[in-house]
Amino acid sequence: MLSRLSIQNYALIDDLQVSFSEGFTTITGETGAGKSILLESLSLVLGKRADRTALRDQDRKCVVEAEFSLDRYPDLKAYFREQDLDYETNTILRREIKPSGKSRAFVNDSPVTLDVLSALGKRLVDVHSQHQTLELTEHDFQLHVVDALADNTSLLGRYRDQRGEFLGALKRLDELKTRRDTAFREQDYNEFLLDELDKANLRAGMQEELEEQYAMLSNAEQIMETLGGAVRLCHQEEYGLLSLQGRLRQLSGRLAGYGPAFKGLHERIQSLFIEADDITQELEQLLESQEADPAQMEAVGNQLQVLYNLQKKHGAAAVSDLIEVRESLREKVERTVDLDQAIASMEDQVEALQNTLDDLAGQLHQKRVETLPVFTSQLERQLSALGMPNASFKWRLTPQEVFGPAGRDSLELLFTANKGGQHGLLKKTASGGELSRIMLTIKAILASYEPLPTMMFDEIDTGVSGDISTRMAEIMQRMSGHMQIFAITHLPQVASRGHQQFKVYKEDRDGRTYTQMKPLGREERLQELAQMLGGGGTSDTALTHARELLN
Repeated sequence: MLSRLSIQNYALIDDLQVSFSEGFTTITGETGAGKSILLESLSLVLGKRADRTALRDQDRKCVVEAEFSLDRYPDLKAYFREQDLDYETNTILRREIKPSGKSRAFVNDSPVTLDVLSALGKRLVDVHSQHQTLELTEHDFQLHVVDALADNTSLLGRYRDQRGEFLGALKRLDELKTRRDTAFREQDYNEFLLDELDKANLRAGMQEELEEQYAMLSNAEQIMETLGGAVRLCHQEEYGLLSLQGRLRQLSGRLAGYGPAFKGLHERIQSLFIEADDITQELEQLLESQEADPAQMEAVGNQLQVLYNLQKKHGAAAVSDLIEVRESLREKVERTVDLDQAIASMEDQVEALQNTLDDLAGQLHQKRVETLPVFTSQLERQLSALGMPNASFKWRLTPQEVFGPAGRDSLELLFTANKGGQHGLLKKTASGGELSRIMLTIKAILASYEPLPTMMFDEIDTGVSGDISTRMAEIMQRMSGHMQIFAITHLPQVASRGHQQFKVYKEDRDGRTYTQMKPLGREERLQELAQMLGGGGTSDTALTHARELLN
């Protein structure tokens, strides 16, 4: 419920602080006193777009703050968690409008977007006037009312859970089919690429080996010439490496018997000769193995070119990358077969979910069919007491092909206010005053079945007779047993029914006009009601009538 409202620097309001209690609150005041300003400022803190021209003092910011007691709305905790907001039993909504026109919104001192503030505001206050009855003409709202009366909350919860699973399964099925279609379109090309990579006989390190082999083959003549020169250097008779080391070995052998030092030197020279002889033999073997082979060089070159082309084609830096590409392609080719099996399995799952969902939608439909006659009968009976004795409703509950958020039903309430009249859609056949009374009746019925937010009726009694206004006041008073009700009214029959009454009035101070609002005590209420009854005067008759109304 709305427990406190603070308004600073808005239109004719300089600084207004007012507290409210539970039950039925009526707000009265002369035309032009500022009742609409009060409602507009409240709408700001509920998420309405801001307009800097509404600032009373263009050099100061406007601040509107509303405090709500959330004891009756435990479901709001989930919304606070979703928006990452601190939940407080006494929650404060604040809106600030700077002179520049920029505005900021806060919930319990946490900055929020206007969308978050607006969504929360709709859960806290329902502002209703003759100009704000469009919700009544919306099929979703009408269906919501019928579901509340049919006690479909639990069934709707199961339906929506099942629908979520069904839509999720449908999405996964579509994804699988898309992957399969894409795989089929790419299958031939993937098989071609895989075959190309398989023929390359890829293995780790092969590129380095081929490049080394190609370097040797392409430089065969130079290698043989160099090796031949090295062999000749080893075998020259007079100054060859082996001849010189052989003579050195003979000389050191003669010295070996003269002591350990000479013997060690001889052993080292002997080792050097053996190593030189071994090197010579290896040089000879390499020379014998070398040959210029243009055909082999071409074959190795072709293999390398295949590797280079594949690397360029697949954007690979090495053979190891090509191997990864090859295995990925192999997986894609093999996976296409697996996709058919996965699709068949998912189609079975979707069918099972759809059957369950269809059954739940059928149960919802049946309960609505059973509830709608009771609902329309209640409407007609209560509207008759509100000066619409010939109000008549018909309904069309049409099954749809798709599973909507509330089932497969489309509901249309058809209405006529005249006996024997042609039934038509509410938005086309009902006047503004009729829509107001219909909405009031529906909200009154709904209040008995589910918790509703604070409701503010803005002069919905305009243009109705005293008797009808009395009945409207009785309805609002009954509703206030379930929820907090505000009524901005010009009618004493409505104003007198409030558990508390506030007066909005203007006063002039220092050459400026200010809108004020104050709670009325019993004597003040008598005077106010008497003035409303007497058209501005307070005759004894008016006071007596006012006292009767208040009692």
